[in-house]
Amino acid sequence: MGNKNSRISDLILRALDHLSQEDFKRFKDKLSYSDFNGKGFVPKSQLENADRVDTKNFLIKCCGGDDAIDTTIQILTEINQKGSAAKLREEREKDYRMKYREYVWEEYQVIQDKNARLGEWVNLSRRYTQLLIIQKHRLLAEKEHEIMSTGKKHANIMAKQASPCWIGNLFDPDDSRENPRTVVLQGPAGIGKTMTARKIMLDWAVGKLYQGKFDYAFYINCREMNLVTKQQSLADLIFGNCPERNAPINDIFANSEKLLFIIDGLDEFKFSLEQKGEYLSIDPSQKKPVEVLLNSLVRKNILPKSYLIITTRPIALEQLQEYLKYPRYVEILGFSEKDREEYFHKFFGRKWQAVQAFGFVKANEMLFTMCFVPIVCWIICTVMKQQLDRGEDLAHMSKTTTSVYMFYLTSLLRDHNTVSESGKNFHQLCLLAREGVLARRILFEEDDLQKYGLTETDIQSLFLHKSLFQQDIDCQSAYSFIHLTFQEFFAALSYVLEERLENTQESVSHHEDVRKLLKDFGEGGKEYLMLTVRFLFGLLNEERKKSIEKILSCKIGSTAKQVLLEWVEAEIASKNFQKHLEIFCCLYEIQEEEFVGRAMDHFQEIKLYDSCLVNTFNSLVISFCLRHCRREQSLHLGYLLFLSRFKRCNLRDTSLEILASVLTINQHLREFNLLYSDLGEEGVTKLCQALIHPNCKLQILRLRCCNLRSKSCEKIASVVPLNQSLRELHLDHNDIGDAGVAKLCQMLVHPECKLQVLSLNSCSITAVCCADLASVLCSNQTLAELSLAQNDRMGEAGVQLLCESLLHPNCKLETLRLDSCELTEASWEYLCAALRTNQSLRELDLYNNEDLKRYVKAEKYSRIKEVKQQNHRIQICL
Repeated sequence: MGNKNSRISDLILRALDHLSQEDFKRFKDKLSYSDFNGKGFVPKSQLENADRVDTKNFLIKCCGGDDAIDTTIQILTEINQKGSAAKLREEREKDYRMKYREYVWEEYQVIQDKNARLGEWVNLSRRYTQLLIIQKHRLLAEKEHEIMSTGKKHANIMAKQASPCWIGNLFDPDDSRENPRTVVLQGPAGIGKTMTARKIMLDWAVGKLYQGKFDYAFYINCREMNLVTKQQSLADLIFGNCPERNAPINDIFANSEKLLFIIDGLDEFKFSLEQKGEYLSIDPSQKKPVEVLLNSLVRKNILPKSYLIITTRPIALEQLQEYLKYPRYVEILGFSEKDREEYFHKFFGRKWQAVQAFGFVKANEMLFTMCFVPIVCWIICTVMKQQLDRGEDLAHMSKTTTSVYMFYLTSLLRDHNTVSESGKNFHQLCLLAREGVLARRILFEEDDLQKYGLTETDIQSLFLHKSLFQQDIDCQSAYSFIHLTFQEFFAALSYVLEERLENTQESVSHHEDVRKLLKDFGEGGKEYLMLTVRFLFGLLNEERKKSIEKILSCKIGSTAKQVLLEWVEAEIASKNFQKHLEIFCCLYEIQEEEFVGRAMDHFQEIKLYDSCLVNTFNSLVISFCLRHCRREQSLHLGYLLFLSRFKRCNLRDTSLEILASVLTINQHLREFNLLYSDLGEEGVTKLCQALIHPNCKLQILRLRCCNLRSKSCEKIASVVPLNQSLRELHLDHNDIGDAGVAKLCQMLVHPECKLQVLSLNSCSITAVCCADLASVLCSNQTLAELSLAQNDRMGEAGVQLLCESLLHPNCKLETLRLDSCELTEASWEYLCAALRTNQSLRELDLYNNEDLKRYVKAEKYSRIKEVKQQNHRIQICL
């Protein structure tokens, strides 16, 4: 209060100081005849010898602060000092403007997150991230492509459609007109309209936006206006919450072309815009019902030269069109890919958390696509930050795609106070979504909405996005969900919500609908049903069912779960390995151990080949399902790239680490096949760590074509003797060379090594390492099979060394594979000599050695007959 009186004192004193001595006398004389609005006169004798300071003090004492300025202006005008009066009026208004900016800055600099606790605030400037905004009207095909695309393609389409528009040039002239005075900022629920409106207010207050264009910016929240019951003037409406109650209203409104009004959420205003013209107001000081004031402002009856920014969902556009004067329409598309990444960095604050979280989301196509909607981006960031702050890894994140969509649904229903209306209308919305998914339709017409009773409902306006498209010489309205994935989510809800029906016949019909959906998806050719089926699994999770029942006030049964389980069993029985990953994704969504365990019981062998691009999310899905295996199984993973894709993301848990962790949890896993998987040294390290875990009961490990080197063999050799269950090790088609084989030989002579099968096909072996192998064969009592196929550089010297070991009495080898090794006549002689003596060998594989085959054939297989006479159990394959 003291600062305010000081400012008033300074303003009045400056005005008096500018008066000549003669004018000052006239001022005091006039003042002595003023009754100060009925508060009494100042005796002339007291003013006669008063100086300027004394006079100023008399004014403030008799009139009060703001009235003292009004009195000063009035007297200056009456003594014909209109210039001084105008200057004082201008300085007072300028002083108030500065205080108003400070107030706006204080009011808008922070925001509260939706889940904020008492006293928790977030700095708006640090959190706000630029949104993609376009000015053009899009074509039907453009809208369809945007709704249907996902992942990187969706981000690229958004970027391509965006025109160079930002909140600072909303009122700039374009080719068709000069500066528009009304801008409609449209976009679906949760896209960032309110946040953008508040950011405009904040940037104006700090001088970053519209400087020189607008002296004042006023924010009107339509949701708050719904609560106003008393009649008010426009001045009451916009200055009612300001700390400085005595604003120079007339001076401010006199320059209406310098005023910006931001009307936020006009679609949520409960009163109609269809006010008759005679009821509208033209006087900003006249008290009227709030609906009349807002109508008058929107239609430019009040302050016609002022500027408007109106935010709304598209549902209100057609009605607005009737009452706005030459508006400019702009649309918020959401976050671009770059904006999403920036939002993550702003939200998390810590770079390592932001990088890890964004890398995880980007690896999940659905989550990445959803993040173009700011509210969904906030939900995902909030969930992940809580997990990271607890010291947990995102690799073990339990939040499914379904749960994120549930958070989105809950947030919108609560924020827009439509929970009470959500019952029947919401169910009808879900049926509309289902019809569209099954018919592959993403755009709906008015007739479609009328069919389901969805016209002019809050549910419809909340979840359906309305667009206008040109068709021939007319414009046509079309409705769509914000993205196809949201339509698929609501379609899945339709199958769940129907379970609230008590009629048995209708319940049976509902189950048939579910069976038909699963049957259509399972038969192939209808991959577009994939996400709907996944959502269906996720929505039948017990916790989510309770959440839906609470939100929508309906009862949901559990009988459809049995239908889902029967479908999973049938899909597994079909032995279509291409569907294994998709089954896993469905099981991951339901997140129920007993259900997943029962489903996994039907797997005998699991194969995930090139149809499965294993990223972090898919690895998480696979790991989750494998942890719930309750019987012995084999896992085959092929053509996978685990590490290089994620090195730039600095993920602490790579895909392989997630999968390797399965070996430490699932004691039923017997075979692990990583065919054509580029492990890298880091991947080999993680795999070896899993192999020595006491819970690892793996028996067969296949690492064919995994880009292993000799260093990899050193790591493997150090852990195999520590694993007492491992019986087979297959390292085929890895360039490990003689150095790698030497490390493996050290492993084989270890007394704790229980390995029975070692396969080193096409491993760049030469005669150098054959001496090490020969030594092993003379001492190792457990190795029963050695495969050295496709190692054509061993030569005669290498074969001779191996044959010498076969002559040793301690050699227990039963199978030796030397196919495609370019063996010669001399090699045959060594082998025959060894076979005459060796009694343990049961199979000798010599396929695809053409020179050898021609020689044996020339001697009419006499040597083979001789060998078989001496060792009738051996099988020699040529």
